[in-house]
Amino acid sequence: MKLGLPKESHASESRVAIIPANVTRLLKNNLQVLVESGAGNNAGFTDEDYIQAGATIVSRQQVLSDADIITVVNAKDAQLAELSAVIKPQQIVIGMMDPLAHPENAQTIAATGATAIALELVPRITRAQSMDILSSMATIAGYKAVLLAAHKAPRLFPMMMTAAGTLKPARAFIMGVGVAGLQACATAKRLGAVVEAYDIRPAAREQIISVGAKPVELDLEAENTETKGGYAAEQSDDFLKRQQQAMANVLAQQDIVITTAAIPGRKAPILITKEMVDSMKPGTIIVDLAAETGGNCELTQLDKEVVHNGVTILGPSNVPGTAATHASQMYGTNIENLLKLLVTKDGELNLDFEDEIIKDTVVAYQGDVSSARLRELLGLEPLADPASVATAPEAK
Repeated sequence: MKLGLPKESHASESRVAIIPANVTRLLKNNLQVLVESGAGNNAGFTDEDYIQAGATIVSRQQVLSDADIITVVNAKDAQLAELSAVIKPQQIVIGMMDPLAHPENAQTIAATGATAIALELVPRITRAQSMDILSSMATIAGYKAVLLAAHKAPRLFPMMMTAAGTLKPARAFIMGVGVAGLQACATAKRLGAVVEAYDIRPAAREQIISVGAKPVELDLEAENTETKGGYAAEQSDDFLKRQQQAMANVLAQQDIVITTAAIPGRKAPILITKEMVDSMKPGTIIVDLAAETGGNCELTQLDKEVVHNGVTILGPSNVPGTAATHASQMYGTNIENLLKLLVTKDGELNLDFEDEIIKDTVVAYQGDVSSARLRELLGLEPLADPASVATAPEAK
């Protein structure tokens, strides 16, 4: 069986789906790996690196036409259009497809007859942790968000005692402590800031303390704060308003604020209003990691630096792509572990829909959208054959 690795076609995407170390290990499963020339250059991996690992360097056309399984970072937008124009019914496409926000992406691949696996839908179970793309990329996003803030901040993070006087440490506040938030807490702490964090989930308190931050506790009651998969649950407009009012005083004391609350398939909740920004200190930096889904700050603009009343709001996109080498290493390992579930040691495909991971991630199969959740979002009737239905998990 042949595994294909094309170069990402989007100009801003520097990651690559498989790195040479993955190739070496995948060859043990009797997979032949075809790599488009230059596929790993932007992530720091040369064609020679892939050749040394055992891959074959070919043209893009060869990768897309000859591979049984095509692995990409982004199976959406222009690259999705290109893939859907050339892929064949017997091929499998694996990548990030933003399926909950854009279920029509699964429909596009289904129309070709090919099979599509959306990596964002890997279930949050212990057995699937090594395949969890969202957690891997969130780790990098949380780390880089702090560095972005440090670069823009007009003050240093650590306390310093100098001949010119004592410099007070910066105060950093992290809103939302999932994987990205916890990594942001730990990174800001390592840089010497005084770190506080808030999350609506009661279980987050111990996690905040474990990375050296102080939990901020608001006198607010919320129902269903956590989904079955352990993610923060979406809250009502009334709760968000009460949360904003209680949070205003906390924000006014901060030098750095990093927001991480994003719900795939839905607009990000507004945690910081314009009025709250008005009450913040000039020189404060806000890094909004939810900018791609609308932003947690009312003033956030995607990929722009907004300055309001002396407060700088950053809304970066594709933050993991700014650390392409390690992002690709983590992404590639996630895919490698998934491939070991999909392909036997003899190199034969094993699409076992009784397996929860396969059932949840396969979104297009045998010419139709196979995910029950995506069919519902698209307004399609449920499939008659339950064996081919892949049920999407709750939003992450």
